[in-house]
Amino acid sequence: MQKASNISRNITVIFMAVMLFSSFTEEQFPPRLQKKIDSAILSTYAIDSYTLMPITVSEEMNKITKAELGGDNLFKVLQGDVFIGYIYVGESPSMKKVFDYIILFTPELTIKKSKVLIYREEYGLQIGSQRWLKQFIGLSILDTVIYEETIDGIAGATISASSMTRATDHVLKTLRTLKSEKLL
Repeated sequence: MQKASNISRNITVIFMAVMLFSSFTEEQFPPRLQKKIDSAILSTYAIDSYTLMPITVSEEMNKITKAELGGDNLFKVLQGDVFIGYIYVGESPSMKKVFDYIILFTPELTIKKSKVLIYREEYGLQIGSQRWLKQFIGLSILDTVIYEETIDGIAGATISASSMTRATDHVLKTLRTLKSEKLL
């Protein structure tokens, strides 16, 4: 009986160690997405390496914010011990599928760059062009973003462009809420 108890305890300890180790791995996203996130962060902040610190909020706070904050969305970006900004990684609907995007922020919560990471449709690819996305650069948590008012539309990518605009507005409003609640 004691031998079975020891085996059970050993299995439990091994399982907990594996879970603990896996929670500290650098790659928090599927490899293809992680590679694109790495590239966006390294090039935007002009750095060679970085560490992401997840920003987690209570379930209640997540319910009242416009953008999803499930743990794999909002991060502080550190270069060594130096805080260099925030990133938000999200998913937004296109015509029939979804696309992945990243919004990179300065420490003062203004948009440094936004980028479509993975687009899964044949139509609407224009939203990935920096020519269109540069409209978001410099926007802050005090701004309201409205498709075809504050952000130009794109012929042939109306659904995706309005979706990216709406997602950006939701992220800005979410960060505004977190800042006002002193969570950032």
